[in-house]
Amino acid sequence: MAASSSSPLDDDVFAQLSKPIDPATLERREKDVNDRMHAQFDRAQQRQTELVGLNSTKPVTISSVRVLNAHNTRHAFLERIFSPILSHNRPEAGTYTLREALSEIGIAVDKLNRLDIFQQPISTFIDKPDQTDASSTPTDHNVFISVKERGKYTIKTGTEAGTLEGSAYLNVVLRNLFGGAESLNANASLGTRTRSAYNAYFDTPILSNPDLRWEVGGLASSTLKPWASHEEILRGGSTRLLWQTSPGHRHDFSYSGFWRQVTSLAEKASPTVRADAGDSFKSSLTHTWMNDTRDLPMLPSRGYLLKTVSEIAGLGPLGGDVAFGKFELDSQAAVPIPVPGVEGDSGVSFTAGLRGGLLYPLTRSGQSNPSQSRLNDRFQLGGPSDVRGFRLGGLGPHDGQDAVGGDVYAAGGASILFPLPYVGKETPLRFQTFINAGRLLALRDTRQGEAQNQAMSSRDVRDSVMQTVTELANGLPSCAAGFGLVYAHPAARFEVNFSLPLVLRRGEEGRKGVSFGVGLTFL
Repeated sequence: MAASSSSPLDDDVFAQLSKPIDPATLERREKDVNDRMHAQFDRAQQRQTELVGLNSTKPVTISSVRVLNAHNTRHAFLERIFSPILSHNRPEAGTYTLREALSEIGIAVDKLNRLDIFQQPISTFIDKPDQTDASSTPTDHNVFISVKERGKYTIKTGTEAGTLEGSAYLNVVLRNLFGGAESLNANASLGTRTRSAYNAYFDTPILSNPDLRWEVGGLASSTLKPWASHEEILRGGSTRLLWQTSPGHRHDFSYSGFWRQVTSLAEKASPTVRADAGDSFKSSLTHTWMNDTRDLPMLPSRGYLLKTVSEIAGLGPLGGDVAFGKFELDSQAAVPIPVPGVEGDSGVSFTAGLRGGLLYPLTRSGQSNPSQSRLNDRFQLGGPSDVRGFRLGGLGPHDGQDAVGGDVYAAGGASILFPLPYVGKETPLRFQTFINAGRLLALRDTRQGEAQNQAMSSRDVRDSVMQTVTELANGLPSCAAGFGLVYAHPAARFEVNFSLPLVLRRGEEGRKGVSFGVGLTFL
């Protein structure tokens, strides 16, 4: 008769269940058992880590990689990801150490995760081939990767509330269309400010690389611009190439062509708005570069962001009705603030941001003088997501009640964020105090007398830009301070703030009191 065996843990559990005990004692002993089970699990993990460490230099040959359950994904698409790690495909010596093999497999599996066509987690197994296989060697290992494909489509409907706007939307995503992680993303929305918006974009990785993608799509929208007494209609499309050189370090190079219409002017629309009413066509190339090391972009406590956007429109063969160079810089830095008596991260942090932009008029093909900037292309400044304490478009040049935008701007802000009492630093809810400031200017004509009635030459534009940039530093900027609550949802950041304008220039529109803001980027 075979003898049975049991672990000390099993005997202890049996002893506890075999005699009557009061509920408090039972709860205490169950906690003790759970603690001991977790301790055993931790020791098992430690032994596994030690085993890998002891064999980390052991020679290993990866003879095959099999991806299981990827029924709708092309074999050739997966082969581009895993073929380079097979030992017989390595240009150098085909044998890995165990540590190197695990690292290479982990990199390849991470690419699968970032393709967004498989559910997480993805399981990986390493095993030796059948010992009866005469072709195998003692160092040969097979890799098995078990995946579960995500659904072929997702449909979402809902409502959204933003800054002075509410909308209802429909979003349809078709994924892995042709077995190569292609996706089609279509959106439709109706709202109070964005009256209608329809767009569809096709996206695909290049050479099975999730860090190198190509996108093409189209857009049709109608947006009410109450701060400038008009409605803007857009129709057009774009194509872009996106690549990531390292985590948080991305490039985006795109071409876009849009027909724009300034229409539905309000009865009291200003002469500036009326002068730019009608149609225009913009054809432009844009490059966006971003380096983001922040731990949580919606609620950063450490790290920094650097972002540049450079756009060239209407130059040479690009054509179109407008020609300009448009350049923007966005930066932010966050640092944690230690609190005496609190160990580790206190949840208190300081963030500071700085933004700036320049619109430089250029000469279109067939013209002899640079084109003046249009209402569609100028910068707007002010609102809950940039310079709080001012209305949307509240800073900068105004014609009557209309914010007509500017060609040069600079804005900055600083905030201190605190975790709320009885809520804790682990939640995405913070109390903040802030101060922010900015200036938005139109290009100043440096010419005198009758010369101002003539079209500006390229030299005149250059002098005007230099003088306007210099003017940014003359005098105090418009600024406001306040406090409020911040909630960092994964999809967007929400703020409810009380703001008080401190410096307000003639013609600008401040906003004292409570305001609500939602967006992806805040000063």
